[in-house]
Amino acid sequence: MKEAIIYIHGKGGNADEARHYQTHFPGCDIIGFDYKAQTPWEAEEEFPRFFDSAAKSSRHSSISIIANSIGAYFAMCALGDKAIKKAFLISPIVDMEKLITDMMRWANVTEDELRASGEIETELGETLSWKYLCYAREHPVLWSIPTHILYGGRDNLTSPTAVSSFAIRIGATLTVMENGEHWFHTKEQMEFLDKWIEKIKFD
Repeated sequence: MKEAIIYIHGKGGNADEARHYQTHFPGCDIIGFDYKAQTPWEAEEEFPRFFDSAAKSSRHSSISIIANSIGAYFAMCALGDKAIKKAFLISPIVDMEKLITDMMRWANVTEDELRASGEIETELGETLSWKYLCYAREHPVLWSIPTHILYGGRDNLTSPTAVSSFAIRIGATLTVMENGEHWFHTKEQMEFLDKWIEKIKFD
């Protein structure tokens, strides 16, 4: 039986990105997950169904995940109780409450304004949501899967302190590319990512 690797993309990404990881795991089934969820509570419905379907396959001996950014956050919200062998998280959102309150500050939106409006569109292209903020506060991430984290030192969504504290809390390894960004996409960044995968994939 083969090991399966489920790839979970970030915002604006797609399941086809999973093909990049085939060379790193030649003996595994690489499965791109083209999810529709836009919120963690939607992910809690959609992600377990997809995972359970892959787990029921008789040809899969175990399942690991590679997850990016918001996809990593959704995975940690929705799959914490699943039998995941290992998780590789790239630029994960590890403190959603802090990210939302940061976006509120950038957009000059107060909590009272957001509570009263429910949702507020911002010039940043993001929609602030009171329901989302409340969810983030009421549902801290609980994650005990063996995990490796890759983080860019120039990540503008998650602070070094937040990702370091999170890694310590869940017992994850943390690798930092000092000049990396939230979105690993340049030739240099992808080469760093590839070397990271090769170094830790058997840990």
